[in-house]
Amino acid sequence: MFDLWIEGWKLRELILNNEVRPREAAEFFLDRIERLNSKIGAFMTLTAERALEDAARLERLPAPARASLPLYGIPFSLKDLTWTKGIRTTLGSKNFENFVPRADQEYAARIMAAGGILLGKTTTPEFGGKPTTDGGLCPTAHNPWDLSRTAGGSSGGAAASVAAGMNPVAEGSDGGGSIRLPAACCSLVGIKPSRGRVSNAPVMGEGWAGFATNGPLTRSVRDAALLLDVMSGPAAGDPYWAPPPSCSFVDALKLRPRHLRLAAIAETSLASVDPEVRATFDTACKTMVAMGHRIEPLKLDPAALLKDIGQTLICAGISSIPLHDPDAVDPIVRAAWENGRRLSASEYIATVAKMHNVSRQIVQELLPYDALLTPTLPYPAVKLGTLYRSPEDSLEATFGWIPFTFPFNATGQPAISVPNGFTGSGLPIGLQIVGRPADEVGMTRSPQPLKRRAPGTTNTLPLRIEQPLQDRISD
Repeated sequence: MFDLWIEGWKLRELILNNEVRPREAAEFFLDRIERLNSKIGAFMTLTAERALEDAARLERLPAPARASLPLYGIPFSLKDLTWTKGIRTTLGSKNFENFVPRADQEYAARIMAAGGILLGKTTTPEFGGKPTTDGGLCPTAHNPWDLSRTAGGSSGGAAASVAAGMNPVAEGSDGGGSIRLPAACCSLVGIKPSRGRVSNAPVMGEGWAGFATNGPLTRSVRDAALLLDVMSGPAAGDPYWAPPPSCSFVDALKLRPRHLRLAAIAETSLASVDPEVRATFDTACKTMVAMGHRIEPLKLDPAALLKDIGQTLICAGISSIPLHDPDAVDPIVRAAWENGRRLSASEYIATVAKMHNVSRQIVQELLPYDALLTPTLPYPAVKLGTLYRSPEDSLEATFGWIPFTFPFNATGQPAISVPNGFTGSGLPIGLQIVGRPADEVGMTRSPQPLKRRAPGTTNTLPLRIEQPLQDRISD
């Protein structure tokens, strides 16, 4: 019918050309989820009946209406932090096990209105409070490249679903790296948009003092641009409004490339960078220089400047969630919740002000450059259950894994993680490209290294999986 690893935009073209029906696409991925989810742990809730109803509705549309929908017939998933009207939304927590929202979040409604077919809700750590997707109410998200390792977090279920071929595109959220981190772990493209690019309406004005936003996880930059085009745009009354882009993000991919002045940060005082991660980063930089781009190493450590601020504000964001049973919360997330509860209102306001002042200094330092390059993560996906030793040291462990990502949640700059090769054992490595404020178009035009094949595979998509599962994933 179509290739297992088909990109969303290609699937849409097949559907518009009547080579595939929306119902056939939905049934294909629903069947795949049913067969694989017990091993991968990507989905918390399936919406199979609704997906087939939506597919039937789309098939009844006249041809002009079909062609006007940018996501016509493309199956997708939403993270289980995203409010969905009439569909259970657990936030990964036993405290919200039976919560059914009365409204869709703005970006979710836009994806549905654009012709997307919702397959279900993907797994998340409790409240999105960890960079690994385990603990709490949701199943553990396993990395399709190595089932013993994490798919990342907090959008680990979203990333695992796309990497395992359960759906072509997924929505995720990012409050410190939670889109880019899983993208790097699973060899995907993940975009954290600019602050104010994607509306949080009607649930909140901002998430985690402006740290958190929502964006796409996909297998290609084109699919990521397509989904971001649909998700973008403010709702009336939003506190942050990113300026409209100079053109659509899909159209930006057609712009003629130009030689760029790029900054590079390869080290941080918060973590030691794995030698293989550093080697692939250096190779990517050399490749870009060979393409005619100018790269300048930058002696700047945004993570060190923002660590205390980030820890305080993320804990404060988690602590704002009302709990009827704190004892039921994952111990790592509860430690952050309790940490935030100790913060006074005046301390919170002072920390937000400090965040903006420090962020302003970082942005000004980066302004001479078209974009910034960093590794996405200092080391590849960890074995499940090994990141934390205890709740007491959990903040240090968390920020030791996200030092290259969380600073740009504070500054509000757009950032994308793209695949950048593999370790010798076949684990994916990511490259992060950070754009100027509100300039996803310029970031999209930045150079992106080609995805390299993992050792021992015949495909650039996940096949390094336990044999019983591999037989089904590669069918």
